[in-house]
Amino acid sequence: MWRTPTRSVLVLVSSWFCLWSLCTAADDVEGEVKIEVLFKPLECTQTSKKGDLVNVHYDGYLAKDGSQFYCSRSDKAGHPQWVVLGIGQVIKGLDIGMTGMCPGEKRKITIPPMLAFGEKGKDPVPPSATVLFEVELFTVSRGPRSMEAFKEMDLDADKILTKAEIKEHLKMSYEKGGKPRDDPHYEKIIADIFYKSDKDNDGLISAKEFNIYGHDEL
Repeated sequence: MWRTPTRSVLVLVSSWFCLWSLCTAADDVEGEVKIEVLFKPLECTQTSKKGDLVNVHYDGYLAKDGSQFYCSRSDKAGHPQWVVLGIGQVIKGLDIGMTGMCPGEKRKITIPPMLAFGEKGKDPVPPSATVLFEVELFTVSRGPRSMEAFKEMDLDADKILTKAEIKEHLKMSYEKGGKPRDDPHYEKIIADIFYKSDKDNDGLISAKEFNIYGHDEL
């Protein structure tokens, strides 16, 4: 995944216009993130905000010539990416552009250089490049690693997350977003989650392993 040089944050799981466009002003003076909504579900009960955990696919292109420099569908076995909004896990323009999205929504996000890869660029993105991202958001959940998120998944309240509990939570999230998937899809995501979070490789995710921020009592 393309990231700013801030510390990488491991994240876990959770819930998930072709005709309209809108522009969202950035907090920075260097430019503006432009958002074109390509598709938006008729029903939207939850939108993404800073601190939320979102599950997305996104493709990156250079605005100058349309050449593709990143595709999440071919990176990391093609799993959708888990991203926490607003903490610098992705470039700032994506943090801005993915805010306010509904599960199932698709956007085209145009990002100026200073909210993307800056004056130096990042191979294969050249210096001072404006970039475009096509984003499809699948799920939105409350802030990751929180007491609320853990308890929501911990069905038997034993302070341990099993693969079955996470799978059930994933299924509910995808079904709520109107995009149910087959078992192989869930198994791939679960494998990725345990690879990142099951530090002692015991097939379970403890409250301590889950709560990497250490700011909640679980």
